[in-house]
Amino acid sequence: MTTLSWVTVAVFVAVYVLIATEWVSRVTAALTGAVIVLVIGATDAEHAFFSPEAGVDWNVIFLLIGMMLIVSVLKRTGLFEYLAIWAAKRAGGRPFRVMVILVVVTAVVSAALDNVTTVLLVAPVTFLVCERLGVPVVPFLIAEVMASNIGGTATLVGDPPNIIIASRSGLTFNQFLAVLGPFIVGVLIVFLGLCRWLFRDAFRYDPQRAAHVAALRERDAIRDRRLLVISLAVLAVVLGTFLAHGVLDYEPSVVAICGGLLLLGLSRVDAAEVASDVEWPTLVFFAGLFVMVGALVNTGVVDTVAHAAIDASGGNLWLGSMVLLWGSAALSAIVDNIPYVATMSPIVDQMVQASPDAGQAQVLWWSLAIGADLGGNATAIGASANVVVLGIAARAGHPISFWQFTRYGLLVAAITVALAVPYLYLRFFAFA
Repeated sequence: MTTLSWVTVAVFVAVYVLIATEWVSRVTAALTGAVIVLVIGATDAEHAFFSPEAGVDWNVIFLLIGMMLIVSVLKRTGLFEYLAIWAAKRAGGRPFRVMVILVVVTAVVSAALDNVTTVLLVAPVTFLVCERLGVPVVPFLIAEVMASNIGGTATLVGDPPNIIIASRSGLTFNQFLAVLGPFIVGVLIVFLGLCRWLFRDAFRYDPQRAAHVAALRERDAIRDRRLLVISLAVLAVVLGTFLAHGVLDYEPSVVAICGGLLLLGLSRVDAAEVASDVEWPTLVFFAGLFVMVGALVNTGVVDTVAHAAIDASGGNLWLGSMVLLWGSAALSAIVDNIPYVATMSPIVDQMVQASPDAGQAQVLWWSLAIGADLGGNATAIGASANVVVLGIAARAGHPISFWQFTRYGLLVAAITVALAVPYLYLRFFAFA
């Protein structure tokens, strides 16, 4: 690597340390790092603002803005209070049962939608149900964001890296579902067991609160039925268009921002009030992080690391799949998995084409997908959904520190990725 590459790595590591130690705000750290890599020439305006591989991912930014606008209007209808009461009553006021319901719903919805959209919809319900039951909200938020990353792994549309992999490999939606779907079901079951152990101190059952919740009527929570009907209609169109992406060919970001602006216009709600609910610091943090990661891509750092991982396999297909699995998990814990997968895809494609058994070599694609998707649970900035939830929690007065998230995330990521080792071996090698 060049001197510029090493300097870029040093800047990224320094910013990462600042974010992890929380010596300064994560927004300040990310923006400072972005300014430095621009000044030293590790990236430029063309790459930072216009490159799809090495710049700000505007699709993610505008997807978030659009969905935040929709959620902001939905909050004013009372829908989230309705869902919170419904979930608490169905769980009998038992906190762990509530977590199971929220985690399973989050994982299933994340398989159909992107995981960021899912956590934006589930988080408001979580605040309300935890308030009703008198339990800490942070463990529930952490469990849900991890469930969103797990569920998103199951399908082609659940996580952006899967879309990149499908585009390069030619794998279909049904192939993703057939290979990754059964695995993710098993992972989700194991994850629920981990939640029972990891967050055991949060499951304090209060009979009085449970009885109070049981006496509530969900319908009384709805404050504006007209706005609820309009909001649900717009949300249904947005989600339906997401699912029909392959047919309609609309970018999710375009759908989300159009839906958000349409709902804002139809709702008759003050635009300034709605805009104030948008997590602007989170969006700015994303922009800074994208610029820094883009500089790593632009200076060849990510490419060098990727090739080193492939060379370490020595041409052995099983060893290569394991290097990809664990290497992708480790790198996705510290850098955004979208540029990483974009860089790795052509390399993996070459490996698959060069293999004498192209069918068995497909294991390399699945190793890349599982490692990149599940590795994002390891740290607070390993996945976009993590960053969004941390921003929502801080805004609501329940801040989640980098290490508070990461001490759970590292264990969950390690165990869930480890589950892939026997699964991939049995499916692609033992009975091949």
